[in-house]
Amino acid sequence: GPCTECSCSSGKETDKDTSNTKKKENGDQSFIPKIFFGTRTHKQISQITRELKRTAYSSVPMTILSSRDYTCIHPVVSSSGSNRNEMCVELLEGKHGKSCLYYHGVHKVSEHHALQSARSVSEAWDIEDLVRLGKKLRACPYFAARELMVGADIVFCPYNYLLDPQIRESMDINLKGHVVILDEAHNIEDSARESVSYGVTENQLRAAREELDFMVNNNIRQKDHKPLQAVCCSL
Repeated sequence: GPCTECSCSSGKETDKDTSNTKKKENGDQSFIPKIFFGTRTHKQISQITRELKRTAYSSVPMTILSSRDYTCIHPVVSSSGSNRNEMCVELLEGKHGKSCLYYHGVHKVSEHHALQSARSVSEAWDIEDLVRLGKKLRACPYFAARELMVGADIVFCPYNYLLDPQIRESMDINLKGHVVILDEAHNIEDSARESVSYGVTENQLRAAREELDFMVNNNIRQKDHKPLQAVCCSL
């Protein structure tokens, strides 16, 4: 029975313990928090995973979240310049009658890691390892890493994946109840500023002003476009 020296002797705690016992009896798994490990650069992730491989926790399920710049293996998309995200989305939506065959093979990567875990030969890996495996299995490393996040105990990623709410939403990252570790946290201020900052060129501003001038002069939603026109002119 409960002891009388601490709070566990109260009725509320006993009820709580009973409910937890019932959950276990019903086969419900208790909540196990993930560790989200944020770093400033992708290179630092490589260093950390290399150190993890040397520890007793090398076989713990893990994943690394990174951009398409590091993980896309589609020959056309990966060789393009700055519009990889847009090209990837177009392929996934089949806009031009083409789809990404690598995306449809994503499950092959998770099955490979599951098989390694079953054989007790799994160990910590790096982005380069995932890319090599993706090329071998003809499976997309970018989406495979996201799929592996479901069963991962440790998730490595750059700062902005944890700090930027838009990225968190797009990557289905929910930090509630989980452990967050920020490596070299003195860099957080710069990262936070970058996540809410945006750079534009003078040509972009001039083009925007011309479009807004056209909208205002042709009486198209003047109430919305006049303030934007004023901002562009002031800049």
